[in-house]
Amino acid sequence: MAFVLSLLMALVLVSYGPGGSLGCDLSQNHMLVGRKNLRLLGQMRRLSSRFCLQDRKDFTFPQEMVEGSQLQEAQAISVLHEMLQQTFNLFHTERSSAAWDTTLLEQLHTGLHQQLDDLDACLGQVMGEEDSALGRMGPTLAMKRYFQGIHVYLKEKEYSDCAWEIVRLEIMRALSSSTSLRERLRMMDGDLNSP
Repeated sequence: MAFVLSLLMALVLVSYGPGGSLGCDLSQNHMLVGRKNLRLLGQMRRLSSRFCLQDRKDFTFPQEMVEGSQLQEAQAISVLHEMLQQTFNLFHTERSSAAWDTTLLEQLHTGLHQQLDDLDACLGQVMGEEDSALGRMGPTLAMKRYFQGIHVYLKEKEYSDCAWEIVRLEIMRALSSSTSLRERLRMMDGDLNSP
């Protein structure tokens, strides 16, 4: 548990700290909402992960797609958007409502929706007509497949409490992994704005 809390705090400090933007002007509120969403995911814990060891699974997060240096800015924003959209969809199902505290779940829905709105504005700024197809292929498609695996896992486990706990931890890890992508976007934005 201490490890998970440490990981969560590191993600909050690195991923949502002050700094450049993602190719557009994300408000400070966007950063605060991100921190709150991570806290909510932490508060949603209902079982000890040790109790659910038999349900562990490697979902094969597309790490190389998130950390790959070949991603263009539009693709990177598209991948982040896809991750948030899929997380929203995952926790916005009838099965999810039965698994989690309703108040925390509604707050998470609201926060994810706010972040998606912010990234929608970013996507509009960095993607032209021709780039939009590019953003929906490769890395973004890998992210969709990753989340499809999570949905299949939940169905196979009949949406058990342990399955949901394993998925909650996986989503926290996935959001943690997006840190390097956010940092690269900040560097891209810094390069674009330098004289």
